[in-house]
Formats: sequence, structure tokens, C-alpha cells
Amino acid sequence: MSGGIEDKPVEKLTEEEARKELQRLSHEIGRANLAYHAEDAPEIDDGTYDRLKLRNAQIEARFANLKRADSPSDRVGAAPSGAFAKVTHSVRMLSLGNAFSDEDVTEFDAAIRRYLNFGASDDLRYTAEPKIDGLSLSLRYEDGALVRAATRGDGAIGENVTANARTITDIPQRLSGAPDILEVRGEVYMSHADFTALNERQAKAGDKPFANPRNAAAGSLRQLDASITERRPLRFFAYAWGEISEPLAATQSGAIARLFELGFQTNPLTALCASPEEMLAHYHEIEEQRATLGYDIDGVVYKVDDLALQARLGFRSTTPRWAIAHKFPAELAWTRLEAIDIQVGRTGALSPVARLTPVTVGGVVVSNATLHNEDYIAGRDSRGGEIRGGKDIRIGDWVQIYRAGDVIPKVADIDLSRRPEDAEPYAFPSVCPECGSEAIREEGDSVRRCMGGMICPAQAVEKMKHFVSRAAFDIEGLGAKQVEQFYRDGWIAEPADIFSLRDRYGSGPRQLKNREGWGEKSARNLFDAIDEKRKIELARVIFSLGIRHVGEQASGLLARHYGTWAAFVSAMDAAEPGTPAWEELLGIDGVGTVMATSLTASFRQEAERASIDRLAACLDIQDAEALASDSPVAGKTLVFTGTLEKMTRAEAKARAESLGAKVSGSISAKTDLLIAGPGAGSKAKKAAELGVDTIDEDGWLRLIGVE
Repeated sequence: MSGGIEDKPVEKLTEEEARKELQRLSHEIGRANLAYHAEDAPEIDDGTYDRLKLRNAQIEARFANLKRADSPSDRVGAAPSGAFAKVTHSVRMLSLGNAFSDEDVTEFDAAIRRYLNFGASDDLRYTAEPKIDGLSLSLRYEDGALVRAATRGDGAIGENVTANARTITDIPQRLSGAPDILEVRGEVYMSHADFTALNERQAKAGDKPFANPRNAAAGSLRQLDASITERRPLRFFAYAWGEISEPLAATQSGAIARLFELGFQTNPLTALCASPEEMLAHYHEIEEQRATLGYDIDGVVYKVDDLALQARLGFRSTTPRWAIAHKFPAELAWTRLEAIDIQVGRTGALSPVARLTPVTVGGVVVSNATLHNEDYIAGRDSRGGEIRGGKDIRIGDWVQIYRAGDVIPKVADIDLSRRPEDAEPYAFPSVCPECGSEAIREEGDSVRRCMGGMICPAQAVEKMKHFVSRAAFDIEGLGAKQVEQFYRDGWIAEPADIFSLRDRYGSGPRQLKNREGWGEKSARNLFDAIDEKRKIELARVIFSLGIRHVGEQASGLLARHYGTWAAFVSAMDAAEPGTPAWEELLGIDGVGTVMATSLTASFRQEAERASIDRLAACLDIQDAEALASDSPVAGKTLVFTGTLEKMTRAEAKARAESLGAKVSGSISAKTDLLIAGPGAGSKAKKAAELGVDTIDEDGWLRLIGVE
């Protein structure tokens, strides 16, 4: 018998199982992105994150029709913090795809050759450089002067940290001989020696030590007081560029050399390779030096050296085709499992966490690890089938800790020979440890959830934190810490309560200004910030409700489809299976049965609906604006078939998607246009039967303005 869905091989998933897995993966990866990129407090290790992303990509490849509107494949990093001014990157800062084996690197080279129509003997060179484990930073120079520094953020919008960046000695304030406009990109990091010295100073001052150099570097760069950053020993390696008024060189290696000449630190281990064999040899050479480098790296990055070929290869939604990160294997250590704690999340999920005898893993002291779910702990699913990766984990066991990055690890193995004689199988709780409500598992779900809803303190607090998150109401001065404080003190119990804070606590004996940590100005600023958010976009309101399976992208889709709050609420009220409203909801590209069920159920629960109505009464919800595009194929569904002679199929697909089109692999009644080359075959015949417009490759090129 098989284990839970999350442990089932992709090739064995049914379509419904794949849909559920994509929902789970979207939530877990989104939470991980927020913790790592925005909060500098990673919750899962790099290896686990990479495997989640890989599984998501594999499922999307097999079930292309199930790709979600909020797919992690289309996300980079996390939204920028409200603590800094926002900076829109003129050229997006994207992430890299990952390779985990020698075979992946060989396939990377083969895929590029296929895309470019290169043969095995055609010259194709790559640079190979260490992948620094730090914080990405973009430096903008105009006429040789540093004018702005910004973090990556979500790839499109970052945080303005110019004052802090100016304190880093590796970052030149002025350049001589540089292009008029030059955005230099690289990684801010902290050396091992400097990290150790910093933590010693933290301990002497009675401050909390940093967990690892990456967190220390990220936290130091994102200080609101630049004088604090100045006292932190930050370093910077340059390895790329964004907007540029003239090329630095014709090759990646030449451009890196030019950056070094301009005064930037570049990594001396960067090498030029002529084949996958040379790339792998350099990878292993760097791996052998890893422990003695003096700073953290987690792999090697390969990039096509010829910049003209980079331009031709272009980008996927979040990653360049011409580069890949080859990750190092994970690190391991043994320690004792002292206890298993249960944490309750915003959706009521009961998540087990291992409490460990502290152990150093790769230079980091680890005291807890994720245990995933009750099936993973038991080693068997609810039907008695073995769980792949499940361990029959018991309190008192000696466990091997798997760590692929400087973050929370997981249990890789157990040593049964050292198991205490009195160790009992762990009994996963059937009631919520926070509120005592029943905790149940839905059929097919690996997670047990508390049914207490808003009466459960853990869920209520987490839902309120979600409500004020960056992608939701993003109220300046009202973050997770303040929400938790106000909730515990009984000042707020639901979102609508936030908008009456001024009336209830702006005057009288219990004024906000009199609370510890507050003053007259800060209290007034908070009340004003709350009032400013009464006028808010429809998509943000939908997302803020924290409805399970409804992410930021899906909220945007729903907002654009229904247009107004009234229309949206009316549709949710009317959408029952079999009704026109239900079919309309399911007809929205990116909305499936599970999401639709979750949406409509939330609006039909009496207490939750009353809370939503009270919130809406406080707001001026703005109608959504339809996306505008002057592209002739924007919003259309295209299919390519036959042989294309003037660009490869991959290039044609990429061009279509960049113009706002959706590319499908099969003809249906929803297809708007078929581009047919020689040998079109059955697709052309089916298009004719369905009345789908068909053009040849020359017609396609004319349509998109390429002659």
C-alpha cells in the first residue's frame, strides 16, 4: 500500500491527487519564501525547499492543465517589507533553476544545445562560480556615482537600503570608466570569522546571537539604522548586472573581469569551462575547498559565457534558461530526540516539531527539526501502508539530522540499536493543544486540523496576522507582533475590530498612547494608517480573508473576473454545484473544484460570513481594473504544431507567453489560434473541425511584429 499523497511518486499521481499536491506545495513554498526572503527567519532547510520546488515542477510538467495561478514556478523571493521604501527594478532580479546531480548538469547543456539548434561539436562555453549563501543586492550607478541600492524583494520590487549599502567597504562609492548607467548585482555576505566575532559581541551585550552568517548578513543589511549596519562586518561579491547603458563585454567572463577592473570584488574561483565534464570537475574542486573558504556557499552556478547567446536563450517566468545552480549535498549529524511539540497554524493544521539535544551541524547549533505530519512519525499511513521516508520516530530515539542549508533541518534516519527499551510509539493528538477542539483528518489529507476555527487562539491570531500581511492590508505599524499583542489583550478578535481601534482606544482611560512601547505620535500614526487602508483594492480584500487554497494570484484572478465586491459576494452565495454560478467559478482559469469548494464554504459558514460582512462594512472596496495590453495575442490561447523553421518551438512559446498569451499543447474549443508549420497533421485537422483560426509561421511573425 502507498503512503500519503505527498510521498507518492509523481508518475503515479491521479489528476485529483496532483491537484491537491499542487495546492499543498503552493502553500508550503509560499510560506517558506516569506520566512526566508522577507523575515530573515527560514523555517525549512534548502534541501527540503529545493525538493518541494522540484516536485511542484514535475507535477506541472505532467499535468500542465493543473498549473495554478499562484504557482511557485512563477514566484521569486517575497514581497518587500513595509519598513523600507520600495524600489522597482528596471530589470527583474530572478532566481536560478537547480541541478542536484551530474546528470542534471549534462542535461542542462543538452537542453541549451537543443534550444539553440547546436550540435554536440559546436563551441559552447560556460562560466562556473561559487554560489554565495547571502542576500542579493542591486547597486545602481549613474555617471559613476552610487545612487541607489536595493534588495531583490519579489524580483520586481525590492527595498531601498542605499544608506546601509554605503557602509560596506567592498562597495565602491564612485566608479571610473563605467557606463553612464550601470546596475551591479551580487551577494552581501559575512565571513565565518566575522560571524563568530559578531555573535561573541552579541552575547556580551546580552543580545540574541544570530543563527548563521546568512541571517546575520540579511539582518544587518536591513537595519533601519545605518549606523548599526556600519558596525557589522559585511562583504560583497559582484557577479551580474541589471540595467546598463552599454555592454561591459561580449562574454560573461569578460564582463566579470571588467567589474573587477572597476573596483568590485569578484570571486577568484570563477572559471571558464568548455564542456559539462570541465564544469563538473570545477564543481568538485570547489566542493573540496568548501570548508576552508571562510564563507558559506551552497553550490556552483553555471552560466552560458556568450552574452549574445544568453539574450537568445532568454528567460522562463522566474529563471534564466542560460544559467543553473548545481547544489551541494546535504550535511548530517546525530542527536537525541527529547520531545515532540505540536504547533497549530492559521488553517488549523497540527504540525509536529522535534525538540532535540542541541547539536552542531555544519557550524550551526540545531535544536529542532520538522517532522512533517503524523504519518511521517508513525512510518505508516492511516491504512497501514508504509510511508516513503517515514521512520516510526519515538521520543528518546537517536536521530540523524539532515541539513542542506543553515536553517531548520529534518530527520533523515534513526538508530534502532540505541532506542530505549521503554520507548513507545508516538500518539499523535486527536484534539487541538491550543483550544481542546476536535482535530480531524479529511480523506486523502495527510494533515490533521483543528475544527475550532476562530475560537482557537492559534488560528485566530494567525488569521489576523495574515490579514495585515504585506499582500493583504499591509497596515504600516501594525505587524504580526502588534496583532498578537492586541489579540491577547482582548482589543481585537476579528479583522473588523482593527477599524474601530481609534474609537475604542484613541481616548478614555485605556488609550493606546499610554501602553508600553507606544506614545501619542505612534498611536496617532497607527490610527491614520488604519484609516488609509479603508480604501483598498478588491484583490487584497479577497486575499486578506485567509480562505484556504486562495493565494495572492488566485485572489487577483477572482477580482479581475468579478470586478466588484458585490458581484463577488453574490457569486459566492449563488455558487452551488450544478448551478450556473458554480460553472462560472470553475470556468475561471486557475480555479479548481477544491478552491471553489473552499471559497463557497467560507461564505456559507454563519460565523465567518458575519465576520466578513462586518469587515466589508468598514471598507471602501475598489473595483478591479481589467488587465490592459496592446499585444495582439494577449489573453489568447495558442497552439504551435508542425515544424517551425525561423525559430525553435521553445523560442516561439517563450515569445508568445512574453506577449501575454497562453500556450497549450492540444487543440480544444478554447483555442484561439493555431500556428502550423509543415507536418501539422491531426492538430490542423481538428482546428479546422472546431473553426479555430490557423496561420503559418510567417503569419505568426507578422502578427507579433517580427519580420
